[in-house]
Amino acid sequence: MNSSVTSEAAPRQDFLQPLLAGGLAAIVGYASTFTLVLAALTAAGASPQQAGSGLFSVCIAIGILNIVVAARVKTPISFAWSTPGVAFLLTVGEPVGSFPAVAGAFLVVAVLIVITGLVKPLGRAIAAIPSALANAMLAGMLLTLCLAPITAVAEMPMLALPILLAWMIALKFARRYAVPVAVVVTGIILATTTNLPAGALDGAWPSLVPVMPVFTWDAIVRIGLPFYVVTMASQNLPGLAVMKANGYDLRPAPLFVLTGAASAVTAFFGGHTSNLAAITAAICAGPEAHPDPDKRWPAPVAAGVVYLILGPAASIAAAFIAASPPVLIQAVAGLALLSSLASALSGALAEEQTRLPAILTFVATASGVTIIGVGAPFWGLVGGIALLLMLRTRTPA
Repeated sequence: MNSSVTSEAAPRQDFLQPLLAGGLAAIVGYASTFTLVLAALTAAGASPQQAGSGLFSVCIAIGILNIVVAARVKTPISFAWSTPGVAFLLTVGEPVGSFPAVAGAFLVVAVLIVITGLVKPLGRAIAAIPSALANAMLAGMLLTLCLAPITAVAEMPMLALPILLAWMIALKFARRYAVPVAVVVTGIILATTTNLPAGALDGAWPSLVPVMPVFTWDAIVRIGLPFYVVTMASQNLPGLAVMKANGYDLRPAPLFVLTGAASAVTAFFGGHTSNLAAITAAICAGPEAHPDPDKRWPAPVAAGVVYLILGPAASIAAAFIAASPPVLIQAVAGLALLSSLASALSGALAEEQTRLPAILTFVATASGVTIIGVGAPFWGLVGGIALLLMLRTRTPA
């Protein structure tokens, strides 16, 4: 009888763990940057209704992509919006032609991403990342977020310590559920300590507002082309690296075509670019989603469902999350990613001949520098590849 109960409980446990990981990934991805999205679209000339429409449309797009692709291929492929892209957009300002010109630039970016997927040499070049450097880049990306629990304890000890202690105790007695326990404790703390300001929930939920794209040279050159480079270098490339570091070798071309097509649709509603997830992909594709790599694919499905729920409720989520301490959300994400960081560092340093290039990639990525609008993961990878090629080139005796 005990063996029967155990066998019935095992499938439920196998199903629950990736669902919780996926829900956490979506909440972290949404909560950490949705305000940046709204601010960037507004700075580019969008009205409040257009900005809400843009965020809503991208939530729908990445929600559908996460659900359909992961369920179809049974692989934990995750999608998100281009956070580096909107960060760049925030610095550009309103172009000639106002927000319709921005929508035109978004459409140009979408077309360029589709072309990248259709031109096979480009896809193959992006996929041919040395494994050690892929792990090193992933580790560099994860480092800052994995420091968040310590930062949270220093800044808000009364709130952060219970989360950390709950995670540690669960890690001792129920390792597989350490992160879900931390998530539950975080939710309880936020629900009991967050005070919404008066009138925070007033107003209608966002709706899809059509925006007819207008193509101007100013918007294409100042926004479209840099946005494409930033998205490919700081989102799609790291996203592939995250998957590769976790043992999943993907064909990037179809994924680029899918995300480009989705981005083309959302451009008509003021939405920016959809792409492969990077940081949140580590939650869905890493060991915390499930010890068995073949059983992690429900995580992006759950993430997609959460994005579809958060999309129409953007104003309510905005009010609640904006009133919550962001460091606590980052802290629980950091706890979820500690095992992924350990695995990435182990893979990066495994081979002596690639160890120094991997370390260079790691420290450059972790530095967080941005050069000519391109983020640190790209430059870390470039530096690592350059050093690797140099070391492999034998000088004549």
